[in-house]
Amino acid sequence: MTSIALQARRVTTAVGEFYGLGVDTAVATVTRPFHWREFVDQSWFIARVSLLPTIAMSVPFTVLVVFTLNSLLIEIGASDLSGAGAGLGTVTQIGPLVTVLVVAGAAATAITADLGSRTIREEVDAMEVLGIDPVQRLVVPRVLACTTVAALLNGVVCAIGLAGGFTFSVFLQNVDPGAYVGGVTLLVGLPELLLSEVKAALFGLLAALVACHRGLTVHGGPKSVGDAVNETVVFSFAALFVVNLVLTSVGLSVSRL
Repeated sequence: MTSIALQARRVTTAVGEFYGLGVDTAVATVTRPFHWREFVDQSWFIARVSLLPTIAMSVPFTVLVVFTLNSLLIEIGASDLSGAGAGLGTVTQIGPLVTVLVVAGAAATAITADLGSRTIREEVDAMEVLGIDPVQRLVVPRVLACTTVAALLNGVVCAIGLAGGFTFSVFLQNVDPGAYVGGVTLLVGLPELLLSEVKAALFGLLAALVACHRGLTVHGGPKSVGDAVNETVVFSFAALFVVNLVLTSVGLSVSRL
């Protein structure tokens, strides 16, 4: 019973610290000075480590969804609707999901490793002694950079998904190209695109907050940094899939109004 209570206390403390970091980050975001150079450097770094994995993952995801959907539509004689299905699946689900996988698996882990290394070398403590706020100096630029890059990556995934779906449907499954292009906007419009971008931005925001929290709360030696990196991936995936479920439900409810 004591062990269970101790574990529950640790979990509660960690959740409280995470929300505290989120509040501190929100306050520091609107507090001067804003470290633009750090923001640009982190944005470039995250884009560099995430772009190729994003492209590599978006193609098989698109092919899988489009192939399955087209097989069903061809069986019922509705292959002209393949563009509508590909557009809906790519914009509302494939784009945000691929974004969350790449951001959590590549960008967030790099942030955790960086901040964790700084923590065990006591660089963060030294910054606090010098009167420098680590949240404003380290966390805010990384969170905003991850949020921005995630939204941009979602646009890349959507573009690759629609182009890949067109290529696969037209050249391999003999779908009429005009019908595909004409059907893309049948179920997808500006509201669905905006919801997709909001999803991706929130995914980047949460993944970065989880990464910063785990990096700044590392205790011990180098092994603890590796453990924090692994925990970042697990926690980010769990949180982001829950957020995706909630946002999808809200978006469907709003679209019916």
